[in-house]
Amino acid sequence: MNVLIDPRCRPVIGHRGNRAHAPENTIESFAQAVAAGADAIELDVHISADGIPVVVHDPHVRRTTDGVGDVAHMTFAELRALDAGAHFTPDGGKTFPYRGQGHRIPSLDEAIEAFPSIPMLIEIKVPQAAAAVRGTIEARDAEERTLVDSMYPAALRIFSDSPIAVGASRSDVIRAMREILLRRPLTPFAFKAFCVPPHYYGVPLPVRRFARVAPSQNCAVHVWTINDPQQATDLWLSGVNGIISDEPALMLRTRAMLPGDSSSR
Repeated sequence: MNVLIDPRCRPVIGHRGNRAHAPENTIESFAQAVAAGADAIELDVHISADGIPVVVHDPHVRRTTDGVGDVAHMTFAELRALDAGAHFTPDGGKTFPYRGQGHRIPSLDEAIEAFPSIPMLIEIKVPQAAAAVRGTIEARDAEERTLVDSMYPAALRIFSDSPIAVGASRSDVIRAMREILLRRPLTPFAFKAFCVPPHYYGVPLPVRRFARVAPSQNCAVHVWTINDPQQATDLWLSGVNGIISDEPALMLRTRAMLPGDSSSR
């Protein structure tokens, strides 16, 4: 069962893995989230200069590694040479426990291979990566445990004839917001999930209203990035499905306190 597209589930989704406690978007971070019991992991994908889909959030490498440069202008070998644990600090810069420990930017293929039974929410950060993402998912026979998300409709169109589930693009979210707020008939959803924040650039999104209408469209609603137990509880009780969190262990403990909770995996 793919808990990422099942409207009956309340999955805890590790945001870039176990981001509060390990270098984001690394195999180590994903492993920690899975070990904590996360039902799924979320990760971000760019494309290298030589066409390899790589797991990194930013278009450049300077925030999370010891290198400089744009991901799109670097080969996979160049990206792999960087220390992806260089800047992670759990205590405001006093210590850097993952620096020099061999943590690297993984390819999407490596991430899927490393966790062969874990559902993955894959955010495509640039449309140019979409075809390679699809090819990698298909090569690993991971169609039934993935959900592909992107702000860009062009990135998601590549999956239109595929069994790989897709999330709502930015234009899908805007259209649904307009129809819900104006009480208009809903355009049938061509996607399986909303993956949205409570606010976007200061504008509140109607996530609770999304949660009310989504089941009628066989659609799930996942909200990011939620690290506060009370906020997570309120969202779950309002009908939201997934909580995407930097603190998956904390969110799992929070979910366990909900009335009628049962495992979402």
